[in-house]
Amino acid sequence: MNDSIPHQLARTRRFTAGTPSNLTISPDGRRVLFTRSAGGSDPRRMLWLADAGTGEETLVADPSHLTDDQGVPAEELARRERARERSTGITAYTTDKAFLTAVFALSGRLWTVDLDTLEKAEVATAGPIVDPRIDPTGAHIAYAASGALHVTGVGPLATPETEDVTYGLAEFVAAEEMGRDRGFWWSPDGRRLAAARVDNSPVDLWYISDPADPAKPPHAVRYPLAGKANADVTLWILGLDGTRTAVGWDREGYEYLVAVHWGKHGLIIAVQNRAHTSMLLLEVDPETGATQRLREDRDAAWVRLVQGTPDFTASGELVWAVEDVDGTDTRHLVIGGDTVTPPGLQVRQVLDVDGDTVLFQASTDPTEAHLWTYSRAEGLRQLTHERGRHSGRLGGGTAAILSATLTAQPRITVNSITIPSHAETPLVTPTVNFLRAGKHGIHTAVLLPSWHEPGSGGLPVLMDPYGGPAGQRVIADRMAYLLPQWFADQGFAVVVADGRGTPGRGSRSDRSIHLDKGSLSLEDQITALRAAAEAHPDLDLSRVGIRGWSYGGYLAALAVLRRPDVFHAAVAGAPVSDQRLYDTYYQERYLGHPDEHPDAYEAGSLIGDAPSLRRPLMLIHGLADDNVVVAHTLRLSAALLAAGRPHTVLPLSGATHLGGEPGTFASMLMLQAEFLRDALRSAHFSSISGIDSWTKT
Repeated sequence: MNDSIPHQLARTRRFTAGTPSNLTISPDGRRVLFTRSAGGSDPRRMLWLADAGTGEETLVADPSHLTDDQGVPAEELARRERARERSTGITAYTTDKAFLTAVFALSGRLWTVDLDTLEKAEVATAGPIVDPRIDPTGAHIAYAASGALHVTGVGPLATPETEDVTYGLAEFVAAEEMGRDRGFWWSPDGRRLAAARVDNSPVDLWYISDPADPAKPPHAVRYPLAGKANADVTLWILGLDGTRTAVGWDREGYEYLVAVHWGKHGLIIAVQNRAHTSMLLLEVDPETGATQRLREDRDAAWVRLVQGTPDFTASGELVWAVEDVDGTDTRHLVIGGDTVTPPGLQVRQVLDVDGDTVLFQASTDPTEAHLWTYSRAEGLRQLTHERGRHSGRLGGGTAAILSATLTAQPRITVNSITIPSHAETPLVTPTVNFLRAGKHGIHTAVLLPSWHEPGSGGLPVLMDPYGGPAGQRVIADRMAYLLPQWFADQGFAVVVADGRGTPGRGSRSDRSIHLDKGSLSLEDQITALRAAAEAHPDLDLSRVGIRGWSYGGYLAALAVLRRPDVFHAAVAGAPVSDQRLYDTYYQERYLGHPDEHPDAYEAGSLIGDAPSLRRPLMLIHGLADDNVVVAHTLRLSAALLAAGRPHTVLPLSGATHLGGEPGTFASMLMLQAEFLRDALRSAHFSSISGIDSWTKT
């Protein structure tokens, strides 16, 4: 079979196979623990140690020598789906503070490994487990199993009172939208845990079925619809001695538990009101559960937590981030109450706190992301300078830097030593042209066919956006443009644009889409399209297609429904067609509560626009998607059918929001290219290997 970028992306799990990830640096900075699979098409991750001074590697744990990856608990599958984890094997692990022992789960079974002797042992558990975490002292391991929270050598600390209750697991909106993917936290002395109790009984019950297997019963899920009830989340201090203390705060006013941090300087939590306009940082007394307010952040639109906060430096100064407090449209890093970053440097996330040094990611240009450190002793320092996207870890004074640029494949360096990657080399090398469009300076990338000669004739255009507030596409990272370059080589001029509301541009841009997600996003795509055509005269604006997934799928459908004068064909993957049919935390941040802002939900939905369709539209959706459920596409398709508007629907049997198995993913991309080629009736398309012989159905 001829290879292609769609097949390579599928086979390599989008080039994550073979790449080092999940890095942890020892407290003395001498060793780095990480996961990596054996090859670029092997999804099964193993655990490795690298010497930070010499680069010498040691295999710590190989899943194939321990157990298979079958029988993974449903809770673990859900965790991987929320984390967009495509790998198998050792996908997560934790270590004690001294870096003596690591623990991980395989197929619901608990394993430990001594990081000095490499001796491994399976630990007996109360059934299939998820999210094992060793305590800082290394004495005990806590894990979730069947909704209960257990500790090795102690037993269950909390068991669910009903089938709708869980202890120690993150609720849906926490894992999917907040960035809080865990539900319990060890105390520094290993004697207690803070654990989330989640009661899902108030949440609407939905059923996800598999029509391809009519004998299989539907899977029941609790899905918190915009305007409806959330899970009832409380926090408890659970002692290994059996004590149990409730943490108290105004849960009616602040129903979201956004973040928890328990370090040597105390237990602090961040809670948020349902309207997202206020966030409280509270100090918790573990003995009584009483809370004391440390600070409040407010905004008329929304307050957003910066990942990696809250935290404390070794000297006890609070690490936090605030937005636009000085009128400079900047998200600042705050240490101990002092703003320590300058105007224009947008803090994206805090990555590590090593002693009194804070490692964080920030940018002055949204198309780049660099590493910075701050400490009272050394002030502000920039660690990376090469144009690209940089991330990393810091421990024991040693920095591990992950760099992705336009000129090379991603690499991880520790003390100038590169940790080898076994990832495959992409079959294409993107050539990206950047520009800024319109009065809002929309960051835009244009990719032309590698074989195209400027001035040789008009190229049909393919807009390829995400365009929403949770995702950024225009970044100085060659890996972000592999698929756009492949589409370009099929005969399109591909335009990728990040409009208002996408990350990295400042709070004013972020909040410009408040109560209006769709129209501004669409307007910015049109602005970018016209600017791209002005910069590259070979773009033929009489033949413009658009494709996207999730928010991008919504934007693609919106484009052909509302602006058929500009867009002539669309492929919409997993679109949110009915704005009321999506979750509380995400949707209400941008559109408000549907009872208070019904017009915002109506204006953003696609169902009422169905009679307006005049252009070819392909709808794609995974039937097992529990994030954007297939009802979105089925309702839009039904409305189109009722209006007599022809369209194409491609259901993906068994596929979740990730898009299906590797073979399905590759074929889906090639079908999209064929659909767009035919819809735009171009004479300039190159042949697509493996498509011409397919039978259309």
